[in-house]
Amino acid sequence: MAYEFVTVTREGPLTIVTLNRPESRNALNSAAHRELDAIFDDFAADPDQWVAIVTGAGDKAFSAGMDLKEVSKGMGALPKSGFAGLTHRFDCAKPIIAAVNGVAMGGGFETALACDVIIASAHAQFGLPEPVVGVAALAGGLLRLPRTIGVKAAMPMILTGKPVSAAEGYRLGFVHQVVEGDVLEAARAFAADILRCSPMAVRAAKEVVVRGMELPLEDALKQQSQWPAVKALFTSDDIREGPRAFAEKRAPQWKGR
Repeated sequence: MAYEFVTVTREGPLTIVTLNRPESRNALNSAAHRELDAIFDDFAADPDQWVAIVTGAGDKAFSAGMDLKEVSKGMGALPKSGFAGLTHRFDCAKPIIAAVNGVAMGGGFETALACDVIIASAHAQFGLPEPVVGVAALAGGLLRLPRTIGVKAAMPMILTGKPVSAAEGYRLGFVHQVVEGDVLEAARAFAADILRCSPMAVRAAKEVVVRGMELPLEDALKQQSQWPAVKALFTSDDIREGPRAFAEKRAPQWKGR
C-alpha cells in the first residue's frame, strides 16, 4: 500500500518505516499519524514481520515532532495508538528500533523513546522543547524519559526545553549507540542480531520486561507465564526448534509461530 507521508519497505522479516516529510523536518501532521497507526497495526498483525526500524527521510531530521503549522489551525485528535502510531501502543511485543538520523524534537523524541532501542547518528540532537512554545510533552516524553534515565537526569531537559547531543544522550543512557556513518545500516545490523534469535522468545522477553516493570517483582514472577507472548512461546514451534537445532549442531530455522 502506498502512503503519502510515510514510506514502508520490507526486507525479509524486517520492516523499515521512514517518516517522509523532509521539507518539514519530518514533522507529523494528522494524516501522517493516521498512516503510521495503520502501518504499525499491520506490522503487529503480520506473522512474517518480526522487527521494525523507524527513521526519517534525509540526513537532517528524524522528526521535529508535531506540525505546529497544522496545530495553529486546529489539528485533529491523535489516533488511539498515540503520536506516530507508537507512543500509546502498549500491546506490540515485537521489537522496534529508532534510527535517529538528525534532530528528534518534541513528539519526534517521544516517538524514539517509545521504541525499544535508539541508535543515533553523531550529529543527532534530542529535546523536549514544548515549554518554549507553551505546551507540554504529553505523548509520553515526560513519563518515559525519567523512567529511562532517572528523574534528576531528566529534569534539566524537561524544565528548560534545551536539546542534548547524541553523545550526551548516550552518556545519560537513552541512546544505545552513536554512529559516525550510516545510522540506518547500523540499525539494520542491530536488527540482524535480533533476527538471529527466536522471534517468539524475543516477543516473550519484551513483554515480560514491559509488563513486569509495572508490578512488584513477586507479582511479576507469578503472573508472567500467563501473559500472551509468553503463552505463545510455550506452544510455538520455535521452542522445540531451538533445543533440536542445538542438539543437531545446526543453525535454527525459526518460524515465528
